[in-house]
Amino acid sequence: MQRSRLMDRFDMSQRNDLDKHAMMIDLDRERTSRRRLTSWMNVLIGYVRSSRPDLTNRQFALLMYVYLSPGPHTVRAIAAQLRVSKPVVTRALNSLGALGYVRRQKDESDLRNVFIERTPAGRAFLDAFAALIEGADADVGSGTEERAEIAFKG
Repeated sequence: MQRSRLMDRFDMSQRNDLDKHAMMIDLDRERTSRRRLTSWMNVLIGYVRSSRPDLTNRQFALLMYVYLSPGPHTVRAIAAQLRVSKPVVTRALNSLGALGYVRRQKDESDLRNVFIERTPAGRAFLDAFAALIEGADADVGSGTEERAEIAFKG
């Protein structure tokens, strides 16, 4: 009988330890999520404060895809990668092209194909945006964020 009570206490103690451990993991996840969201908020605040044009999420995704993945890039391939229609890609490319961030180039070997190419202006935009991301962990108003914002305005 006493052995049973001891075992029950031991089991209860283990359960309490497991519950505490699970709560600590949940708190850590919550802190990490909040830190990431705060960091992303700082990036967006810096972007909103900049003089750069507003890009939609699709335009941003397309721009980053063109710059961060190996080419050559075509409307068809971009549409497949982003899982959107070709007209959606064309509209985004029209906007990005008007800003000078990408350009279209005909394929000399097959004039039916048009390649999407990177530009120095697009590279400069993404480099400045990367500076915002790097400074995003700083608290709002600490100076680091403002320096990144100034670099982005450049």
